[in-house]
Amino acid sequence: MELGVIGQIARPVRDIQVAVDFYGTVLGLPHLYTFGDLAFFDCGGTRLFLSATEEPAQPSVLYFRVDDIQTAYDELRARGVEFEQAPHLIHKHDNGVEEWMAFFPDPDGHLLAIMAQVG
Repeated sequence: MELGVIGQIARPVRDIQVAVDFYGTVLGLPHLYTFGDLAFFDCGGTRLFLSATEEPAQPSVLYFRVDDIQTAYDELRARGVEFEQAPHLIHKHDNGVEEWMAFFPDPDGHLLAIMAQVG
C-alpha cells in the first residue's frame, strides 16, 4: 500500500454561494459540481472541497488518494492508525462512480483521510 498524491483538500467557508463565485469566477478554477452546502473544484488534479460551516477557521483536511481503500485502511490500522470509522460511502455520482473515505487524526489531532473513487 502506498499513499498517492493528495486527492482533495477541504476548506470550510461561511457562505457556499459566495465561495463558489470566488473560487470559480474570480480565481477561475473549474467547477466540478455542487450539492447542498458542498461544492467541488479542480485544482490541477487535486479536488478542492468547500463546505459551508458557521466556524470557517477550522484547519483543512488532507485527503490521500489510494487505489484500494480497504487495503489501505487495513494496512494503516496494522501500523497503529486509529480511524474514526471504517471506509464508508460518501457520495454516489449520477454516472455510478462512488466516493469512499475513511478519516483519522495525525499526532496533533489534525484530520487526515484516505479516499478512493470506485466504479
